[in-house]
Amino acid sequence: MSDVVQTLRCYGIEPRRELGQHFLVDARALARIVAAAELSAEDAVLEIGAGVGNLTRLLAKEAGRVVAVEIDRRFLPILEAELTGRPNVHLVTGDILALDPSELMGEGPYKVVANLPYAITSAVLRHLLEARVPPTRMVVTVQREVAERIVARSGRMSLLAVSVQFYGRPQLLFRLRPGAFYPPPEVESAVVRIDRHPRPPVGVADVAWFFQVVRAGFSQPRKQLSNSLASGLGIPSDAAADALARAGIDPRIRAERLALEDWARLAGVLTRLMPQEG
Repeated sequence: MSDVVQTLRCYGIEPRRELGQHFLVDARALARIVAAAELSAEDAVLEIGAGVGNLTRLLAKEAGRVVAVEIDRRFLPILEAELTGRPNVHLVTGDILALDPSELMGEGPYKVVANLPYAITSAVLRHLLEARVPPTRMVVTVQREVAERIVARSGRMSLLAVSVQFYGRPQLLFRLRPGAFYPPPEVESAVVRIDRHPRPPVGVADVAWFFQVVRAGFSQPRKQLSNSLASGLGIPSDAAADALARAGIDPRIRAERLALEDWARLAGVLTRLMPQEG
């Protein structure tokens, strides 16, 4: 931690909390994250939020190519100094949500290893998983509560859990105390690994419609599912209840109780009841 603090002071930089700038300084945790990615000289890695480069340096030692994205231009001088002699690292200044992963990484396979800004975690995961060329594996540090939501099973599902588990298999690897970061966040953190499925674990004819149904189901998560569906899809409540009954789902339960297979079956029923235009 002292090295990071000294470096920031040397460059006159104060971390900006609104950008989620909490730098992981625990050497053991950094090593565990890199090990979890199972990198080789054949791998290309995308890092999001390079910051002062302490994770970037480790990635550069293990991977054949590293693309490090950092939105805050103040850190470029630090990164350029820290990564001198690392020709396999390419620095990009920009917002990952405005960048196309395929333009950064090309058409080949790649992995993502990152300490994600907590405020945009869900958006970044969705952006990457739904990309035209998605990563084969992600090892990311997120807020502990978000990590637990990502790996939840039926009974505790959320829109985020369905979104991630449709595309990949998540595992919560280990938790991190606030003191592992500088400055320490007000919440606990956890590291999650997501291995992308070769194909979704459930058969879906129309992915966009599937997620439209899921979003509708979670639009009012405290209400019975039939009411949430009716409101979210703009259909009569009896039509929503009928669709649920045909899918073998109790209309009175809440969205959190449904597994991926339930959502896929429900989307299929609704497709037959409400054919989509075009």
